[in-house]
Amino acid sequence: MNILAGIGRAVLGLLADIGRLTAFTGRTLAACVSPPIYGRLIAIQVLRIGYFSLPVVGLTAFFTGGALALQIYLGGNRYGAEAIVPQIVVLGITRELGPVIAGLMVAGRVAAAIAAEIGTMKVSEQIDALTTLATNPMKYLVVPRLVAAVLSMPILVGIADSIGVFGGYVVSTQSLGFTGSIYLKNTVDFATRQDINSGLIKAAVFGFIIALMGCYHGFNSKGGAQGVGAATTAAVVSSSILILAANYLLTSILFHT
Repeated sequence: MNILAGIGRAVLGLLADIGRLTAFTGRTLAACVSPPIYGRLIAIQVLRIGYFSLPVVGLTAFFTGGALALQIYLGGNRYGAEAIVPQIVVLGITRELGPVIAGLMVAGRVAAAIAAEIGTMKVSEQIDALTTLATNPMKYLVVPRLVAAVLSMPILVGIADSIGVFGGYVVSTQSLGFTGSIYLKNTVDFATRQDINSGLIKAAVFGFIIALMGCYHGFNSKGGAQGVGAATTAAVVSSSILILAANYLLTSILFHT
């Protein structure tokens, strides 16, 4: 009975967390469509979330594209299909690896920062002070980060796609003996608008998840510095898991599998 009671408590706790997250998401979406809109805060968050994430996302995409080209070449070499490297690289980067890798990198960097910042404000009662000053914390703290993440992630992923394909191009032409012009022609001819658009749609959803989980765990942090640390860890872990789950669901929907 003790085992069953433990399972029951875990299930009830999970359902309670889902309910709190759903309610928080509803309040956030309602705040997004109601005035006032803090344009300056959104611009600042676009810089923090998007621009300052470019180095880590760009480097990750470049090496991922290069490694992907090597693996495809080695695998195709077994069956005499080395020529498919440019086609598979652009397909893998634009559909899957570009948005997923960028999402995970930004989650590790941004979700943790958001949770730590808002969590510190929560435990130091700065959020209560905002409410006392007749400022809606949801509109002042959550909405700018959420809107900025949704706007920034497709741009980041578009840049990551280009850098990832370029990484595959560099490795293929410098190490694998491909001709540059033929590689680029095969890449351009094979890539379709649906491949690119699907990655950008995924990026916007991932941006929403990253900002939402960072803000949610920050708002629900408690217990001083230890609680802020736990909220930061939970934000990164939950956003990463949700990104991978959302990637599967979006792939099933977008490509009708």
